[in-house]
This record gives sequence, C-alpha cells and structure tokens, in this order.
Amino acid sequence: MSDIQDYNSSLSDAEQSRKYETFSYLPPLSEESVRAQVQYIVDKGWNPGIEHTEPENARSNYWYMWKLPMFGETNVDTILAELENCKAAHPDNHIRLLGFDNFAQSAGAAMVVYRGVSV
Repeated sequence: MSDIQDYNSSLSDAEQSRKYETFSYLPPLSEESVRAQVQYIVDKGWNPGIEHTEPENARSNYWYMWKLPMFGETNVDTILAELENCKAAHPDNHIRLLGFDNFAQSAGAAMVVYRGVSV
C-alpha cells in the first residue's frame, strides 16, 4: 500500500490543516469546480442549501443557515449568486454548499466552498 499518502496535519497551523466535508483534502475549489458541483446537485434533483460559520466553530455540529434551502432551484447562476452574497455578508466565515436529497432525507453532498480567515 505504498500508494496511500499520509495526511500531514500541523499542530503549529491547526486551522489550515483541518479538513471539513467533501474535497477538503484537495486544493481549494476553483470557480469552475464550484460551478460543476452546483450543476451536479441540480442534476441530481437535490435542493441546494448554504451554511456558514466562524472558522473557530467549524468543527461544531451547528453551522448557521444562509436563508432557507433553495427548494426546487435549478438555475446554477442563482445558486452561485447566493454563495457570493453569503461570502460578501460573512467574508471571514467558512461557507459550505449542501445538496439536500428529498428521498433519502439527508444531505447528498456537502462541501466547503470558501474558507474564512482565522482570527
């Protein structure tokens, strides 16, 4: 199993080495990657939702909901605009995108799309 890489955590920089949700072990998502993930959520018929929290509280179970989930929203640009609105309103917070699956009654997708600044 020499293909498996060790996760390099850092006690000296704990905030930057912490991982949250899907894709957190990869480099930050580009605008194109975020758009592709929003499109995936829409294509699956899931309802997008946006949450945010202060970086120091990101490991907690509770994140603040940005408005209500966007039930039935299929316009990718509308969802991206809401992500940007949340980021503008809370520039120092982590912001994550969720895809709520009506049938499984759970989040089918969850990813941090913007990392806030640690204070």
